[in-house]
Amino acid sequence: MDNPFESGTSFLHGLDPRIRIMCAVFLSFAAALSHYPQVAGAYLILGMGLVRLGRISWQNLKPRVKPLLWFLVMIWIFLPLTFSQEIIANIGGLNLSMAGIRLSIMITLKSLAIVLMFTALIATMPMASLGKAMHQLHVPDKLVFLLLMTYRYVFVIQEEYLRLLRAARFRGFSPGTNLHSYRTYAYLAGMLFVRASMRARRVHQAMLCRGFDRRFYTLDVYSPNRWNLLFFIAMLGAGFGITLIDMLWMYS
Repeated sequence: MDNPFESGTSFLHGLDPRIRIMCAVFLSFAAALSHYPQVAGAYLILGMGLVRLGRISWQNLKPRVKPLLWFLVMIWIFLPLTFSQEIIANIGGLNLSMAGIRLSIMITLKSLAIVLMFTALIATMPMASLGKAMHQLHVPDKLVFLLLMTYRYVFVIQEEYLRLLRAARFRGFSPGTNLHSYRTYAYLAGMLFVRASMRARRVHQAMLCRGFDRRFYTLDVYSPNRWNLLFFIAMLGAGFGITLIDMLWMYS
């Protein structure tokens, strides 16, 4: 549950969370809709610049990027072999397609760019600040509640599952591909749902007892300053500029 990015004194950490959310959403959509590797590469460079601006170390960033890299490895293994156009080689009866390679490059560049931009702009703020900013941006309350509660209690439910699994192993349970193992896991899942439901009821009652009024409060203070506006204009300008280049190439 610990977020190593939210505590820091970088330039990004001092920006208004609303500005960072809007920039992250805009840049991510722009990167996802790009059509050329050069344009996607420009967004990747922009994401790397934001990571640098947020003073995020590679050691902390590596666990976030590693699952994506494994997914990209699978993309590079299978995607170039599934296209029937622009065949450039035949490897053991499998056709290697240049169209598949180009698509793999685009997916790689876009995925890395979006992950880096969201990590730099969103992961560098506490969840309470994120929830308050989303509320101020008029995101529906139910979606904000769902996000915050999921982030908070998915780790609690994971700990509960591990506790039940340890209890089963203390009683001699050894996982395997047999009916007894499947039945045991079904019992564990059912008990987990029951305990999660009971915990949700207790949490709701505790929140009401503490005066929860469907509003978000945070101790983090982001005073208005000109850097927020300048950063917002710079990110919009960069996004529109790169998108304009992409459109000019597409229609030229």
